[in-house]
Amino acid sequence: MALRDRLVDPKSPDRRPRKAAYALPTLFTAGNIFLGYISILRSFKGAMAAASGGAGSPEDFAIAAKAIGAAVFLDGLDGRIARMTNTTSDFGREMDSLADVVSFGMAPAVLAFAWGVQFIDPTIAESIRGQIFNTGYFVAFLFLLCGACRLARFNIQQNPVPKNPGRPDRKYFVGLPIPAAAAMVAATVYAADSEPIRWWPLSVLWLGLLLLLGFLMVSTWRYYSFKGINLSKAYSPLIIILIGALIYGIWNYSQPLFLAMAAAYVASGIVIRIGGIVRRRLRHAQTPPHPEHQVG
Repeated sequence: MALRDRLVDPKSPDRRPRKAAYALPTLFTAGNIFLGYISILRSFKGAMAAASGGAGSPEDFAIAAKAIGAAVFLDGLDGRIARMTNTTSDFGREMDSLADVVSFGMAPAVLAFAWGVQFIDPTIAESIRGQIFNTGYFVAFLFLLCGACRLARFNIQQNPVPKNPGRPDRKYFVGLPIPAAAAMVAATVYAADSEPIRWWPLSVLWLGLLLLLGFLMVSTWRYYSFKGINLSKAYSPLIIILIGALIYGIWNYSQPLFLAMAAAYVASGIVIRIGGIVRRRLRHAQTPPHPEHQVG
């Protein structure tokens, strides 16, 4: 018997799920919010070391990054479980969006500033340091704002079409999903052993990455959606081998692997967009010009 059939209320004439079944995806969403809250607290704790003149605590930033990564995992489960149990609801969708603002908007914005700006070398010119700090405040807020706009657009649009539509038999996101942007921030911090940035040119590059992520979130570029993957479907042995290799890689080489996965997904939308522009220009260049019509 399928899971959704087991959760059906026998007293319901229209085969609606039991009331307790609606709590299952909500528990995953609550866990998502909790992990975002833990990430913010740990980022604050690590940043307070800078205010007191300390060297900072990489352990706090590492936990903050891991909490965001775990929240990405839970975010991918709550919607799938709601669809599997037929317990999707307007309340669940709104709850999920609010959780995403906390875990993938506020938490990575706080972590990005505390790790990438707060600890830059205090011996540099005060004017340069002040400008970087002011820019960091604005860019981190812009990341949060773009993420909130991305979620609002996702909630109100019905069957959105990206600017560069792909195959009609596949599902795509319009713009970079906010969990992917947050995962890029967390993976970068985690891959750097969570040691705060102290060289100010590197901090400027970090802020440039945040700007890029914010732009990709509000763009209409195409990103592949993994919602079309059916876990109940039989797959070839090669897929099982690849999954086993992925688990082994995560266990032994989690830092470079997570960074590579996050960067590859973020870059995929850029590559697809550039490829579409190049193909259109080549197609236009190969189109023969219209023959001239002479009069007289």
